[in-house]
Amino acid sequence: MHQSSARPWAIHVTTLTTAILGGALFTLAHVPLAWMIGALAATAALAWFRPVAVHPAIRPVALIMLGLGLGQTFSGPVMAAVAAALPALLVAGVVSILAGIAVVPIFTRMTGMDSRTGYFSAVPGGVVVMAILAQREGVPMAPVTLAQTIRVIVVVLTFPLVLGFFAQHADDAAFSTLRLPVRWWGLAAMLAGALAAALLLRRLGLANPWMLGPFGLTIALAASDHLPSGVPNLLVNLAQIGMGATLGQRMTREFLLRSRRLAWAALFSSLALGVLCTVLGLALGWVTGLPPAAVVLGMAPGGMPEMGITAKSLDLAVPLVLGFHLTRTLLCNLLVGPIYRGACALGLLR
Repeated sequence: MHQSSARPWAIHVTTLTTAILGGALFTLAHVPLAWMIGALAATAALAWFRPVAVHPAIRPVALIMLGLGLGQTFSGPVMAAVAAALPALLVAGVVSILAGIAVVPIFTRMTGMDSRTGYFSAVPGGVVVMAILAQREGVPMAPVTLAQTIRVIVVVLTFPLVLGFFAQHADDAAFSTLRLPVRWWGLAAMLAGALAAALLLRRLGLANPWMLGPFGLTIALAASDHLPSGVPNLLVNLAQIGMGATLGQRMTREFLLRSRRLAWAALFSSLALGVLCTVLGLALGWVTGLPPAAVVLGMAPGGMPEMGITAKSLDLAVPLVLGFHLTRTLLCNLLVGPIYRGACALGLLR
């Protein structure tokens, strides 16, 4: 079936149905982060044989639900515990950026691209953030976006599986909070407020407003003990399906065959970066006394939404993991550009 001969609504329905079935099968197989990984794998498999499409509204809706689900974990005591860990969060953010720089030679050697493009392709700052920063510096956005997308997919497919087998859920009581019961009137009010917060941040031009708006709103309510309702797991699972399908739809036959060299480079550099960040995370966890598995996930070179879902799925100190990724995102906005310009001035990036 060709794209031109298929009805758009039929492609959307088929893609979403396949993603749900993939998530359900992976759940039955007890795969960690089953709904996201299953939806990703099933959508990517379908994309190899026929057209796929995820409605543009799916990702924003998924991010809104994810922001609510993750924000509810920040009670007042948990906020205090995360604030106390701020020095570790800052160190981890800087070290993660440096680790990304360290794997730039792997990426450039395998792709034959210039080191300037390799820099923005390898540093784990998030797909959207790194693409925007690359554009500001006159670096092509397309290879950066593709490489960063593949990196996120590699991390989503590897870190949950490894941590699911080896993570220990102990020593993270300071970052845990009791879940509130679901009150449907309160949940409806939270959804309305989350949409309003997301639209406000979008109007202000902030990156990732769909997650950060609801996330910030729910944190404020939870930390002040005014959260009107808990967020049911069903919404978080639906968010996983939406995120997985969105990532999977990009893995088409044409994309993979056209970008084979870039895909292989992104794969190997991402694996190398993942191993390096894991070792550094274990060391930082040992030095600081923070839960090692949570620190490793906090330093994982994946995106904040994906790693937040992973932390929740594996019950790994969700607020601490989110603190790591939020700090790294802020540091990337502050440091990636100046580091790039300094390296160019010194002739280190050509």
